[in-house]
Amino acid sequence: MLEHLPRWLGAMLRNVRAGHSKLVIVQPELQIGDAVMELTSPAFASGARLPVRFTADGDGVSPPLLWSEPPAGTTSLALIVEDPDAPAMQPLVHAIVWNLPAGERHLPEGAIAPDGDGTVGGSDVGRNSFFEGWLPPDPPSGHGSHDYVFQLFALSETIDIGGNPGRSGLVRALQGRVLGAGMLVGTYSRGEEVPLSGERASGERIGGASPA
Repeated sequence: MLEHLPRWLGAMLRNVRAGHSKLVIVQPELQIGDAVMELTSPAFASGARLPVRFTADGDGVSPPLLWSEPPAGTTSLALIVEDPDAPAMQPLVHAIVWNLPAGERHLPEGAIAPDGDGTVGGSDVGRNSFFEGWLPPDPPSGHGSHDYVFQLFALSETIDIGGNPGRSGLVRALQGRVLGAGMLVGTYSRGEEVPLSGERASGERIGGASPA
């Protein structure tokens, strides 16, 4: 997708970004409380560069995820992965998964199928910004570092949002049901020097890890 943009165009669009303030996890209508789950991956540290294996430059499989005990009263879990650095009006959606069992504590590598044709441990897979399932990170060459923000929500009930919902459908379903949340950030860039730490190439960082 975006990997096909020429480097000169990516460089021209370097300051055109959807913005972290538009991530689902910071939307005030969700009324997320103080309960925070720890969301991690054995494949990369939060704020660190994603291994190529999980991007459009590699095998393009979804990374493994682990999370801590959700708040009491949790009935199901929902996950959305967004790129707020995409040159677009809204963050680019890379995956939506909902109705994960409350007792589940991980998603294995490759669990989010690229075609979104089935279930993940009994859960449902919705649309990313282009089609169903997992959309591997593929930032434009020369556009700088992109954040890929994995956002996990503990819900007070299972949700019915149809067979193939998009971002807006998920946000509507989350309202009034979020008991707690967790966040994990991986970064990736093309056509520039690989950073030695979790610092973003542009010097910008997400303001805090808590989904307050």
